[in-house]
Amino acid sequence: MDYSVKNNDIIVYEKDFDLDETLDCGQAFRWKKIDRGYKSTYEGSFLNENLTVSQLSDSIFMFHDISEDDFLEKWVDYFDFCTDYGELKKQFSEDETLAKACAFAGGIRLLRQNSWECLISFIISQNNNIPRIKGIIDRLCVHYNEFPTPSEMAEETPDSLSFLRSGFRAKYLCDAVSCVNSGKVDLNAVSSAPIEEARAVLKKIKGVGPKVAECVLLFGMYRKEAFPVDVWIKRVLAHYYPNGFPEFLNENAGIAQQYLFHYIRNLNE
Repeated sequence: MDYSVKNNDIIVYEKDFDLDETLDCGQAFRWKKIDRGYKSTYEGSFLNENLTVSQLSDSIFMFHDISEDDFLEKWVDYFDFCTDYGELKKQFSEDETLAKACAFAGGIRLLRQNSWECLISFIISQNNNIPRIKGIIDRLCVHYNEFPTPSEMAEETPDSLSFLRSGFRAKYLCDAVSCVNSGKVDLNAVSSAPIEEARAVLKKIKGVGPKVAECVLLFGMYRKEAFPVDVWIKRVLAHYYPNGFPEFLNENAGIAQQYLFHYIRNLNE
């Protein structure tokens, strides 16, 4: 990644990156596309710091009204700019199906999100669609004037969370709050635990099954070996990998999954 400072903006020069493919693919829910006259522009938040970012061309991006220190300390890591996605795609393309997926949507990146925010977001995501997920999270943030911490949510009950209109998920949110506040689930410890142990601990939270656990590990803890399986990935595995997913991809299976998910979902639209 290369960048330059222009007035109050940061201009980033980066290949293998696309805002639409990365911010609107279902891995994060606090981004909104707006019209600023560029190829694409998004407003969003991470750790309650707001950002407006535009894609000016295939490999040029503008981070609006941001200091160089903030860009380097927070957003470089969030957008995974230190990972060589060109090299990853080269490795993935040894597999015929992944070669097609990488060619179809070569600008996908793994966002390095906050584990707590990711846990809450993917509990909300269960049996839900992206617009409704975003609406629930928006209402939560408006109510607290930011994305709330576990301690800030300590007194919530399913009834008090009725303003979210999240249905059955409210009781799961309350259990997540209780588990984290009590220490039953230590997200920092989970992030570095052996993968099977990490999965088991996350599934102690009511409503966190295999898919949500894998999403939290991948998107909220950067556990690249985590591999969320939904209806689309089940189709990919059944059709293209009946003998199992290639072992040489295991270390970065979660990133490979993102290319496959986007490819198969759009192939069937």
